[in-house]
Amino acid sequence: MRPAFLEGALVLVVLFLAGCGPAVPPAETPPPPEKMPFLSEEEILARRAAKDEEFRTDPDSPIREDLRASFRGLSYWPIDPAWRFVVKLHRWPEEVPFIVVTTSGKERPAAKVGYVEFDHDGKRWRLQVYRLKDLPPGHEDDLFLPFKDATSGKETYVVGRYVDLAPGPNDWYVLDFNLAYHPLCAYGRKIYVCPRTPEENTLPFPVRAGEKGWVHAGDPAIPGADGSDRPAPAVPGGE
Repeated sequence: MRPAFLEGALVLVVLFLAGCGPAVPPAETPPPPEKMPFLSEEEILARRAAKDEEFRTDPDSPIREDLRASFRGLSYWPIDPAWRFVVKLHRWPEEVPFIVVTTSGKERPAAKVGYVEFDHDGKRWRLQVYRLKDLPPGHEDDLFLPFKDATSGKETYVVGRYVDLAPGPNDWYVLDFNLAYHPLCAYGRKIYVCPRTPEENTLPFPVRAGEKGWVHAGDPAIPGADGSDRPAPAVPGGE
């Protein structure tokens, strides 16, 4: 059975070159469904514990084998309901072709599907949503959302983080930054290649929710970890 974190790896190792992040005027949006369920704190903590166990024990773990014995778990900010949103996917009339560039420099075909918007600090912010066109059967319609923020390269991985949209009816989704995670190449194994989050999906404020820190940040052997604004290397253990 393929471990859960590798199910996401099909996406994580190829992700995308994106668009849009500045504050924008509110789009005309119908009201959301009355009930869009968020994961409970217990469910989020259980997911984190399961991921830590897989990273610690699975042969395909992105944690280097020589570090697994000392790996105590990934680091996260406390769960904050303020970083949970119900968002509408505003689809473009036609998907917009574009090229994804990975940390290895490889180009991959993708499409811009649309965008989502959320309110923060009295302004509305937009993030572009994408679909990779070279995923294996069964994943052709998967949506992907990368982002960078004011923590990128300082408190989180310089290449950015990713957050999955949980679907609801009529193109409504849950966007929960408490579930934001790093790509697999952030942890030290060279076999994983990551997408570079485009500048257009950069938020100018810190999103202190979800996963933080990364193993061996700043190691020149890790794609994307050679930024001059990197912090001191993180230790392989949670906080």
